[in-house]
Amino acid sequence: MRESNRHFSVQVLQLFDATLVWLSFVIAGQIRGPIRDLLGMAGPAGGGFDGMLWVIFIAVPLTPLILEKFGHYDRLVSKRGLENFTGLVRGVFLMVLIVGVAVVFGKIGDTKRLTLGSGFVFSFLFLWLRSAFTAKFLRSRAASEGLLERVVLAGPKAETEAFESSLDPEVAEAWRVVEHFDLEKSTIEDLDDLIKKESVQRVVFLAKHTEFERVSRAVETCEVQGVEAWIGASFMQTQVARPSFDSIGGQPMLVFRSTPELSWQLFCKKVVDLLGASLILIFSSPFWIAAIIGIKLSSPGAPVIFTQQRSGLYGKPFCIYKFRTMVADAEKLLDQVKEEHGNEVDGPAFKLKTDPRIFPFGNFLRKFSIDELPQVINVLKGEMSLVGPRPLPLHEIEAIENSAHRRRLSMKPGITCLWQISGRSDITDFDEWVKLDVDYIDRWSIWEDFRILFKTIPAVIFSKGAR
Repeated sequence: MRESNRHFSVQVLQLFDATLVWLSFVIAGQIRGPIRDLLGMAGPAGGGFDGMLWVIFIAVPLTPLILEKFGHYDRLVSKRGLENFTGLVRGVFLMVLIVGVAVVFGKIGDTKRLTLGSGFVFSFLFLWLRSAFTAKFLRSRAASEGLLERVVLAGPKAETEAFESSLDPEVAEAWRVVEHFDLEKSTIEDLDDLIKKESVQRVVFLAKHTEFERVSRAVETCEVQGVEAWIGASFMQTQVARPSFDSIGGQPMLVFRSTPELSWQLFCKKVVDLLGASLILIFSSPFWIAAIIGIKLSSPGAPVIFTQQRSGLYGKPFCIYKFRTMVADAEKLLDQVKEEHGNEVDGPAFKLKTDPRIFPFGNFLRKFSIDELPQVINVLKGEMSLVGPRPLPLHEIEAIENSAHRRRLSMKPGITCLWQISGRSDITDFDEWVKLDVDYIDRWSIWEDFRILFKTIPAVIFSKGAR
């Protein structure tokens, strides 16, 4: 996990933990009366939280900060359960002492000890359950080969092996080092091919004795494909245009990014994807039923859902879902259609205004983009986003000759995009298509996504450029 990702994850966990502390004291205030009755305690019970609001202002913001000082948010994957439990006990105990000091020296006489005590008990239980669940989830995720970040270590073998052995466990468990690439013995073209073949997401350069010109060319190879290039900065003596600084394993790094850096906006994008896809799935259900019936009647004997391998984030293949709009053997007829009718797009992508493989009801589904609805399943699976560059079939990606065009793969593919609202199939130049995708990546923000989603509605209703 790179440093910026870790900081962002810690902030999210701290915010969640603060919410759990607040919830703990709210519950403690609500159950104070029943507990008093159960224990047969005499005297007026009063409101469980009357005069206790000051505890919220102290405990909620301070608890996550104290836990951070005790290393509660460090090594989330590799930390042992006992070590995590001990750190949590120490942090909550210190918080109890701080509140106790506030009660004594602040002379707060209306403190309800039952609410205070049970509030801290609930806080400890909730925080321990949250940390146990987080550790289990992260370990499961790290163990899943498909979710590991694919990394190339570039430099002399001895140097890259020493670097890998020095990595913190939480970094090592989140990476899959696909190759130790020797810049001295291999060509830049070999690195370009390796990035494409292995769907690489990050290249870490550890080349102290490699000439800068060679490293610069290798970094450019990464940049044109939208792959992050990390350079061990210990040998760098000059400033590089528009770098960002980070660190791994205590070693300073220069990072060249051509995609949006992790931020609260990307977190919001994931939330919008999940909520939006869920709502679309619910409210579009009548269209699903109509599409299924129509396809069964118009083209019987073949599957309703069309599946195809497409290139996802960094070119990683995934199975896309669409309502079938073509005859059953459409894939086998592709070469024949290309030979007889040609291709209306200049480049590797294939588009044809009157594709003979599309049956009549399929034309209707395409006209109003109903055939795209099953892709909300891809969004819910995390393979696609609501907004992003459209995913191309694998054979079209393999046909790309200009590596710079692969930069459109550096963001998760989407159901809609700038191309979708700019005329879609009316755009017949692949270079222009890629330019729209790269423009989207360069100026991306959560507000840009909302703008595209808003403009997609009339584009679909009025069939703008649809085929």
